[in-house]
Amino acid sequence: MSITLNDRQQQILERLNAEGEVKIAELREAFAVTEMTIRRDLEKLEAAGHAKRTFGGAIVFGNDIALQERAGYMTEEKRRIGKRAAERVLPGESVFIDGGSTTLQVARYLKSAAGITVVTNALNVAAELTGKQIPVIVTGGTLLDATASLVGPIAAGTVAGMAFDRAFLGTSGVSLLHGFSNSNMYEAEIKKLAIRQSAEVNVVLDHSKFGEKELVSFAAFTEVHRIITEELPQGELAGVFQEAGVEIMLG
Repeated sequence: MSITLNDRQQQILERLNAEGEVKIAELREAFAVTEMTIRRDLEKLEAAGHAKRTFGGAIVFGNDIALQERAGYMTEEKRRIGKRAAERVLPGESVFIDGGSTTLQVARYLKSAAGITVVTNALNVAAELTGKQIPVIVTGGTLLDATASLVGPIAAGTVAGMAFDRAFLGTSGVSLLHGFSNSNMYEAEIKKLAIRQSAEVNVVLDHSKFGEKELVSFAAFTEVHRIITEELPQGELAGVFQEAGVEIMLG
């Protein structure tokens, strides 16, 4: 049975589809209603399969969307995150960067001829680094069209045979019970190997990932040294990061 939306909920849905994300505070002001009313509206949109609620708002339903679609979502936030993350890389280091629209921004802000080596399983990351005089090693493997990532035994074998000073990984969600998670089990396998082979693990994520979980957990809180984001997590999640010794860096 389909769920009928009222006029306000239909307007919220139109805004969500246009912008990719809505925030409770902004909706409350725009429609001159209470926060509880907006929360109920978002619950209804989620029940109807149109939205996925997040801390402070909602995003368009479906995290496992194509890379080109995600690249246009929260672009400015991802740029800030990527720039801040790239500043962590020192000359002479070996760095692993995996696939995703936020990790792409890390590659974009690496300085040309920086005296580093980048290993990646992401074709978009390799393409971004072309012409920057940064040596790039591409893992090889089986291509996942949706994320332009290389996975499978060949990719896993390459990553397992290397040692990285730092890894920069994306995530589809981070939650209290499941830690860091991803929607694709083959990508998660590469992430786990990169964590094992890295002296320092950085996860780059925008605030919409807080409180979310996907099918495959790839890291516990204690396995990650730092998250780089644009907005601090709220509530219990912030406390868990602190207890686990995870540094939170804002971009």
